[in-house]
Amino acid sequence: MLYDAIKVVITALLVVAIAEVAKRSSLMGAILASVPLISVLAMIWLYVDTRDAEKVADLATGVFWLVLPSLALFVALPILLRQGVNFALSMSVSIALTVAAYFLMVLILSKMGIRL
Repeated sequence: MLYDAIKVVITALLVVAIAEVAKRSSLMGAILASVPLISVLAMIWLYVDTRDAEKVADLATGVFWLVLPSLALFVALPILLRQGVNFALSMSVSIALTVAAYFLMVLILSKMGIRL
């Protein structure tokens, strides 16, 4: 239980740190946010917990394929915000588009015989 709490605290601290850095510098915040820290931490935690390299490889493969549809959020959100759409609606629409892009990517990959 303590181990799980430590994992949560470390992960949360990284997210808060990125947000704080972004308040001071959008560029630095973007650089830190674009580094796949959460994915790397997830792979580390998974390996430490299971000692199963194959599970880590499967996770890394899944992350690779799902990075592309996740980019929908980063395209849609700034467009909507710059069009004057309020933040909550812009974020909601961007998330919905991203979810749709995930489903589309999974469908395309399954047609290609790639299972995540």
